[in-house]
Amino acid sequence: MLKARALTYTVGGRRLLNAVSVDFAPGTVSMVVGANGAGKTTLMRALCRSIAPQQGDVWYGARALADWRDGELARVRGVLSQNLELPFPLRVRDVVMMGRNPHYTGMPTSHDEAVCRQAMQHFEVLPWADRDYLTLSGGERQRVHFARVMAQIWESRPDASRYLLLDEPLTYLDIRHQFDFLRQLRFFASTGDLVVVAVVHDLNLAARHADQVVLMAEGQVLQAGPPREVLTPDHVEAGFGVRPIVYESNGGMHVLFE
Repeated sequence: MLKARALTYTVGGRRLLNAVSVDFAPGTVSMVVGANGAGKTTLMRALCRSIAPQQGDVWYGARALADWRDGELARVRGVLSQNLELPFPLRVRDVVMMGRNPHYTGMPTSHDEAVCRQAMQHFEVLPWADRDYLTLSGGERQRVHFARVMAQIWESRPDASRYLLLDEPLTYLDIRHQFDFLRQLRFFASTGDLVVVAVVHDLNLAARHADQVVLMAEGQVLQAGPPREVLTPDHVEAGFGVRPIVYESNGGMHVLFE
């Protein structure tokens, strides 16, 4: 379980997080939605320890985040942030291998090589293994980073859950690869020990692919729960300032704006 309790974070007199408490369970995909400035990215940064809230705590399992050593945490938690540019040329296989750095000392082992190969196969980037990363398109680079973060947390661990934190992971992806990536998230979450938390903007993708939707506004969690309970016309209007039409068709939920 990944838990946030009463997280409060203020910058320049503006409260970006206001006593945020929320749980993310293993074996599920949680998606965080909200208008610009709602606090989504700030929450993700607090969950992955890139900022330190003035109040509140984050818990990875039974241990407070502050009690984890950096190397220890890196072996169970992968983070995909919005800013992923590499300023120098690297082969795609070397970018993916960066995800294995917490698992070896000195040189990668044959096991690390095998893990990276499997991750590249999953995200359809293996044919580019020896290609210069800088020659790839934005969407292609994004898929390489998916392989990197999954290579980092590839193996299940008997002593701890694994955690995958994704801030706007669908950026640059075409429609086919958006759906493919979301299917991959479902596949990896189905192992039962992986906690997946992703910030997304498309409410329809959240409605169809999330187990839990967390709706944020003005630094607070307005609602958290199954998509059908959270993405109601009243709740969406409260979070975004515009009222949608919500209906179900072919077993799926749809959120439309006129």
